[in-house]
Amino acid sequence: MSGFAFATIRDLAAGYRTRAFSPTEVLADVVQRLHGLEPKLNMFAHLDLNGAQAQAKAAEGRMMAGALLGPLDGIPTAIKDLIAVAGMPQRFGSRTTSGTLVAQDAPSVARLRAAGAVFLGKSTTSEFGCKAVGDSPLTGITRNPWNLAKTPGGSSAGSASMVACGLVPYALGTDGGGSLRIPAALTGLYGIKSQFGRVAVFPTSATPTLAHVGPLTRTAQDAAAVLAVIAGYDPRDPFSVAGPCPDFAAALPQGPRLRIGFSPSLGYAQVDAEVAAMTARAVESLQAAGHQVDLIDHAFDDPIDLWTAEFYAGVAIRLRASLESAPQDLDPAVLHVLQQAAAQDLQTYYTSVFRRYDFREKVRALMQPYDLLVTPTLPVSSVDVGVDVPPALAGRTIVSWATFTYPFNLTGQPAMSMPIGLTSAGMPVGLQVVANALGEGNLLALAAENDRALGGAPPHPLHPEYLS
Repeated sequence: MSGFAFATIRDLAAGYRTRAFSPTEVLADVVQRLHGLEPKLNMFAHLDLNGAQAQAKAAEGRMMAGALLGPLDGIPTAIKDLIAVAGMPQRFGSRTTSGTLVAQDAPSVARLRAAGAVFLGKSTTSEFGCKAVGDSPLTGITRNPWNLAKTPGGSSAGSASMVACGLVPYALGTDGGGSLRIPAALTGLYGIKSQFGRVAVFPTSATPTLAHVGPLTRTAQDAAAVLAVIAGYDPRDPFSVAGPCPDFAAALPQGPRLRIGFSPSLGYAQVDAEVAAMTARAVESLQAAGHQVDLIDHAFDDPIDLWTAEFYAGVAIRLRASLESAPQDLDPAVLHVLQQAAAQDLQTYYTSVFRRYDFREKVRALMQPYDLLVTPTLPVSSVDVGVDVPPALAGRTIVSWATFTYPFNLTGQPAMSMPIGLTSAGMPVGLQVVANALGEGNLLALAAENDRALGGAPPHPLHPEYLS
């Protein structure tokens, strides 16, 4: 059993500072576990272990010289294959792409590289991030460490799976409709999308007004450490938030009691009974801790048509050539929604654009009395592999079944999923926490409080050596 499995960023950084172990030792252990885990979980779209070894050796040299670059120096991670990493391919989970190596890092990756991160490779994604489950035509099915018959969720599937199984302490994902929060809920992690534009996105996303980049981690402290590195203004992203970033770590100690709105269904979601009961117990714990909680029965009407019009229209335009010449190469479920989006007329599309601004204002007004809004992250606790829509939610689409997440991509507010326990079947459940604009500090404060309630870290699955 490895001494570094399920180690946090804090654990590894402390060991490097005291020279109790080195980055090359940690990497060797990670690689050994990776070879046993990858055939079972299918987490990677691309591996670059030679590059990781060179980065670990460089970090070890800095460690020996007493010149570590910060808490992420020498720590292994992976980057979702929707995000550009120089020297690696960017395939988007699609057979319509080529294996050409990318020349330039995305801003978040460049910041991690400057902080000494060790990149194992690219993690799997559903095709162009278009599904809420973790499979693609290019890489096949990625599995959940809690139960190999279940999906880790999507579209940041590989990143969630590798953090949940203890291979790495953090990995980067994206979130255009819930793609960090959905897999975080299904695998027992924290998945945080900060304020829209807080983490710069470049090259321009196919969904530029919805896309976020953020971390998947097992602890609040690790999430704060990663956000502190990857956040910040970048002039290449026209939506990038200018000015200094908050001190994310400062939010972690016990903070003031918060005003919280609790919406069990947002007014339209159909929630599994056990998920609903666990969410209610989590909210009762918030009240017991001294937070003021008010019930919000009907927050707003389902905005899925607004999200669908925006998200899939962007992807359809990017994939126009493939839609016309090679539709057979695309995931059939993805092809269907893209063809529908491409058939929109201009009037329909721009009507949705303006309705989206009305929706943003409605949500802003709803949350004005509160510091946070909490909901279930998902209406279910697990989804079988190979299934696009959970049977209990038949009639919903490949993303609309994740009824709680996509509204807050339309608004751009900070939002996270945090783990609140396990079902009777042993599967994780997440609580979604949404902050007002620029309010990441309140998210992290509640996440740190949740960590303390869980005894320092969320539960994790059986040690990966015993996965079967």
